[in-house]
Amino acid sequence: MSITGESSMKQVLLIITLLLMAGCSVIPSLSQPIEITDATGHTETLDGIPDRIAIAGKATIMVQDTIFMFADAREKVIALENRSQSAFSFLPLIDPGLEEKEIFEKNVGPEQIAAVQPELVLMKSFMAEQLGEPLGQLNLPVLYLDLETPEAFYQDIQTLGQVFGDKKRADEISEFYQSRVATIEENLAGVTEDQKPGVLILQYSDREGEVAFKVPPVSWLQTRLVEISGGNPVWKEIDVGGGWIVVNLEQIAAWDPDQIFIISYDGNASDVKIDLMNNPIWSNFRAIQNGQIFAFAYDFYSWDQPDTRWILGLQWLATKIQPELNSNIDIMEEVYEFYSVLYGMDQETIDANVIPILTGDIP
Repeated sequence: MSITGESSMKQVLLIITLLLMAGCSVIPSLSQPIEITDATGHTETLDGIPDRIAIAGKATIMVQDTIFMFADAREKVIALENRSQSAFSFLPLIDPGLEEKEIFEKNVGPEQIAAVQPELVLMKSFMAEQLGEPLGQLNLPVLYLDLETPEAFYQDIQTLGQVFGDKKRADEISEFYQSRVATIEENLAGVTEDQKPGVLILQYSDREGEVAFKVPPVSWLQTRLVEISGGNPVWKEIDVGGGWIVVNLEQIAAWDPDQIFIISYDGNASDVKIDLMNNPIWSNFRAIQNGQIFAFAYDFYSWDQPDTRWILGLQWLATKIQPELNSNIDIMEEVYEFYSVLYGMDQETIDANVIPILTGDIP
């Protein structure tokens, strides 16, 4: 090699070295302290990106399903709580190592959580006083997920992006949801108030043989889904406080909605719908006479909840409430996209484990 060639090579190597050094200087260390503020305004300073994460408290499925949209959750979630609507009807499909994790009993206490030595505990925001504060007294970092509205959901996704050190994935997830909401909003841009049908969402329950129908609070996700889908929630004038409220037949008759959507968290909304259609009292309601009573879509869980499936629930609702304007939404295609993009499931797995369990009025 000539002197000139050798000199040029040295210059190239020097430039590469300097570029690498410059790049390293802006890449944060995984052990560098990070400060995260969640959707509730609560702030935690962590020693670094946590490697040991526990999930605890009520509404566990909503938290875990959101967390597991990040691939690193499979390795970093080391413990979770087993509650009703069991965590284990869906998670085994996306986390083969689930059996190796610590499974907390229902209503686990702070001492049991501390025993697994988590570097971070994640839970629903309404668990702050009951469980989050006691964990804080044990010097365990806690962050809360709200999930109750689309806006809160997007913020929670960005929080998790910080937790996993993966803003790119957080942005991908947000884009998946926001683009689909935008499609519906564009479809319905010209809809006037008088073109919006009166919609009633009813949760059916028969605990201890006591049949009841309930409506959600105005501030809850179910109400927002109806509004975004181009419907008018007829129960909005009721101040239902902080939870589902029982309504009687007289109130339902007074509303006499154009459409009725039946929710059952036991997965039997289709059976309830058939019973109501054959009931001599319910058959007098306008919605039933016009064939506008629907069993809410359901796979592992009902699609109306502040779980990751709310986007499927929104798309499904939109095709029922304003079917002509939302004819560009293929709900079955969206099911495949949802499980593929958000959970990395291939078509064979979806065909074998998701499609056969779909219930409700799908498509």
